[in-house]
Amino acid sequence: MNLITLENISKQFSERPLLTQVNLRINSGDRLGLIGVNGSGKTTLLRIITGLEPADSGERTVWGGVRIRYLPQEPELDDSLTVLEQVFTSDAPHIRLLRDYERMTALLQANPRQKQLQEQFAAISDEMDRRNGWAAEAEAKAVLTRLGITQFAAKVGTLSGGERKRVALAQGLVDPADLLILDEPTNHIDADTVDWLETHLLNLSGALLMVTHDRYFLDRVANGIIELNRRELVSYPGNYTRYLEQRAEREERLATDEEKRQGILRRELAWLQRGAIARGTKQKARIQRVEELQQIRYDRADDRVAMSLASRRLGTKVLAAQGLTKSFGENELFHDLDFTLKKGDRIGLIGPNGVGKSTLLDILTGLLPPDAGTVTWGETVVVGYYDQHSRELPLDKKVLDFINDRAPLIRTQEGERIEAAQMLEWFLFPRPQQQAWISSLSGGEKRRLYLLSVLAQQPNVLILDEPTNDLDVQTLAVLEAFLDQFSGSLIVVSHDRYFLDRTVDFLAVFENGRFSPRYPAPYSTYQQLRQEAEQAAQPAPAAKPRPSEPALAAKPRKLTWKEKRELEELDSQVEALEQEKANLQAAINKVGGDYQQLQTLSTQLEQCETSLETIMERWLELTEIAERD
Repeated sequence: MNLITLENISKQFSERPLLTQVNLRINSGDRLGLIGVNGSGKTTLLRIITGLEPADSGERTVWGGVRIRYLPQEPELDDSLTVLEQVFTSDAPHIRLLRDYERMTALLQANPRQKQLQEQFAAISDEMDRRNGWAAEAEAKAVLTRLGITQFAAKVGTLSGGERKRVALAQGLVDPADLLILDEPTNHIDADTVDWLETHLLNLSGALLMVTHDRYFLDRVANGIIELNRRELVSYPGNYTRYLEQRAEREERLATDEEKRQGILRRELAWLQRGAIARGTKQKARIQRVEELQQIRYDRADDRVAMSLASRRLGTKVLAAQGLTKSFGENELFHDLDFTLKKGDRIGLIGPNGVGKSTLLDILTGLLPPDAGTVTWGETVVVGYYDQHSRELPLDKKVLDFINDRAPLIRTQEGERIEAAQMLEWFLFPRPQQQAWISSLSGGEKRRLYLLSVLAQQPNVLILDEPTNDLDVQTLAVLEAFLDQFSGSLIVVSHDRYFLDRTVDFLAVFENGRFSPRYPAPYSTYQQLRQEAEQAAQPAPAAKPRPSEPALAAKPRKLTWKEKRELEELDSQVEALEQEKANLQAAINKVGGDYQQLQTLSTQLEQCETSLETIMERWLELTEIAERD
């Protein structure tokens, strides 16, 4: 069932167009990921979908009283409410009932002997029993707890920015409505909570539209990707992996079309240059055709140069921190903590929110003094610190002037000088935008510019504090390409499992003021080793008494007659499914822009791949037994 439709939507701010006649259909069951460069208009598009922002032109249609819930990056909450009261601010019947129950409970606690309140409380308690409202209350508290919020009676006004975002997220999960729109839901939550959130969203009955940089998250949750690029929307069925495959195929088709266009243009120009008299209708039409062909521009969105800057020499001694202690009031984050960083180390620091990871980085970089302990850097070290606050980003300067001031002379590894304008283009700032004032940039664009300013100083030790929180997928790909060439030492604090897998060699968990032993990357290896360590720490079960006589060695098992027949049937089934898969992939490549047809074919392809995987597992199992015969 269709929930919402956008037709020919256009939007422009001042002289800057963001959306040009975009079309979008969101149906029940859709779990769509919206991606695009920071500043391209993703948040504006979300606000238009929710009705919070009017379009300049076009039509927005919401069908059949569809309820939409929108979680922006900076949610508007009522500071006077408690956490639980904030979660229960909704017009949904079960949420209204819970809110009334919580309000009546507070009134009765303040006036326990008032008979009228007692009667009202009894009536609403009966209603809670009848509608099973207790389960909804328990779910709300469970979701809050899983998101790291346990003080249900705390006032919203006393919460940190990250806690406010998690309360708003809990509110959306408890009452997701028909369409739940999430803008960067994985910011401010750790990797374990992201893993839980993926599972929770997969179980929601409503439709989902989300903006997120977390590519593993998109891969697991999304069944469609929408790319906002050059003011237009392009839809791709399937998860993030399927999007990458289809995007590559689309780029190949566009490249082929561009070659054909160039051939036609060359022939038409040759005709004009022969001096044909353009007086007749036919000649004028050919001239107009040439003008139109010249105006077409092939969008090479991924044709960007990876940054490969000259590196400074890094000595053997890099960093030794000993006996670090830091407290804020009565809250001691860590005590007598040691940390070392060696030449070539690439370490990812992970752990729950609020344990002091960012504080530790501020101490290591000298921005914050420790209560006790020492930090010693090597003599050749040049630190580049990308913090969460974009320090030293002047709003009264133009983009190009700022980079020129920070990095007047930059060279590549080959010794070639790089102009600031070229570096800005590498980081997705086109030439016209380089003359913009920094104050006019979006939040994500400011973070991208700040990251470039850190890298442009050519550090040999790079410290990145939650780099994925405000950077888009495209910028992260550029950063990852830079880090592939980076030969210095690296410390990354992040909850983004994909980014950690791409950039670091070891993971260290920071919790309860201490570091765990370093685990080898990728993140899945860390999870497996941690689970094995937890299981090993549990008491071993009591040993079963040995039998009085040793058991006879088991004979190698052979295929039964029935299993042999099954194996023969599986051979033909595998062949048929592989052919079906190839046919579906070919159909997807040819279907064009019909999103509904793409969605249908994608669903069929996913079902085919699932069936093929199941059959292949059984086929391998029987084949192994047959080979032992």
